[in-house]
Amino acid sequence: MKQIDPSEFKVNSKIDLSKKNTIYDLQSSEDYIEDQLKEVRKKLGKWQDTLYAFGKYSVLICLQGMDTAGKDSLIREVFKDFNSRGVVVHSFKTPTSNELKHDYLWRHYIALPQRGKFGVFNRTHYENVLVTRVHPEYIMYENLPGVNSVEDIDETFWEKRFEQIRNFEEHIVQNGTIVFKFFLHLSKSEQKNRLLRRLDKPSKNWKFSPGDLKERALWSDYQECYQEAINNTSTGKAPWYVIPADDKATARYIVAKILLEELKSYKEVKEPELAPEIHKNIDLYREQLQKEEN
Repeated sequence: MKQIDPSEFKVNSKIDLSKKNTIYDLQSSEDYIEDQLKEVRKKLGKWQDTLYAFGKYSVLICLQGMDTAGKDSLIREVFKDFNSRGVVVHSFKTPTSNELKHDYLWRHYIALPQRGKFGVFNRTHYENVLVTRVHPEYIMYENLPGVNSVEDIDETFWEKRFEQIRNFEEHIVQNGTIVFKFFLHLSKSEQKNRLLRRLDKPSKNWKFSPGDLKERALWSDYQECYQEAINNTSTGKAPWYVIPADDKATARYIVAKILLEELKSYKEVKEPELAPEIHKNIDLYREQLQKEEN
């Protein structure tokens, strides 16, 4: 099986998404890939237990991608072996009326994971420079000072948003949140196949919405906005990873492997040692318990 090098997928310089592969050959069977994923996710689950005991870091995983890119199933499969209390998933939908009364980052900030836990954002704060950029009329719901019409939403507006997002991520990193951002890079032809499966399989019909086709018609616009968002916000402390996503099993394994390899670099994350006064009395505590009557 091909070895995964996180740097192969990390965005360290300007990228052209049209030149990024949506297929990746792990040189192995699907069954073997799934077996290897099981091994990796067990190690990730154990690392989270250690993270909780260490108590100084949290991990935020941001997932973005076009409809049908496989975000939901990736979350289900990659985090299956975590302690259920150790990972919290947030799926951000259309902002509520209460959320719109705050700045656009507010609902994401209050959903950040506690120290010792993993947080997964299924769609993220980047929707505010993706969906709203393709549909700038949505910005009007935010009731922002100085924005009285769509014509007021110019390139300077988006440049400021990129800066705000970079500052937000820098702030949370400085305060102990380890940030990973994954773009599940799906081809337009594979999205078509997956949408057709939603229509062909009765058990998947509920996932389909006519709105999916309206957004698909804007594919090129979304690709351009994703590319600009990634190029403007991939930093050393909060990097983007572009993950080939036409094969779901491969994408899941790559994401899990990147997480494990990068997290292993945090050598200081260890289970704390017992205080000396407790350690020297372990035999005494054991004796006290053994003498208890049932």
